[in-house]
Amino acid sequence: MTPDSVAGSSRADIRLANETWESFITVYSRFMGGFGAEPIWKNASMREYDVLYTLAKASTPLRLNDLCEGVLLSQPALSRLVDRLVNRGLVAREPDPEDGRAVRIRLTETGTEVQREIGRAHGRSVNRELTSRLSTDELEELQALCRKLLDQ
Repeated sequence: MTPDSVAGSSRADIRLANETWESFITVYSRFMGGFGAEPIWKNASMREYDVLYTLAKASTPLRLNDLCEGVLLSQPALSRLVDRLVNRGLVAREPDPEDGRAVRIRLTETGTEVQREIGRAHGRSVNRELTSRLSTDELEELQALCRKLLDQ
């Protein structure tokens, strides 16, 4: 291997990968900052909404470790957040039918209403930001690339 290559990648490849990553993170940061400044978060913060949305997408109530895979929080931070959501009546804990020692977390009716209200507004914001910058073909290409990165 030459000094110009690492594990089969040239310096140019490494530079391109890192510049692409930086662009990706910068886009995410700017969009999230803009979305976070919108007045739609009165009934739940963005982190709380992330939990509500992840639960809404699930076909069954989730164990905490499964919920943790779908949100950008550590398990201790997520556990504290779930406690707050339980206290507010947005989620509920229920016994795990497969393991009597474990619990699963589900949306309550109120949590479902909050998730849908914020979700509709947030969906319109995402649509506005992406469709003002990308064509339908570009959106489809971006979606395909993201799925490829996720191995889906």
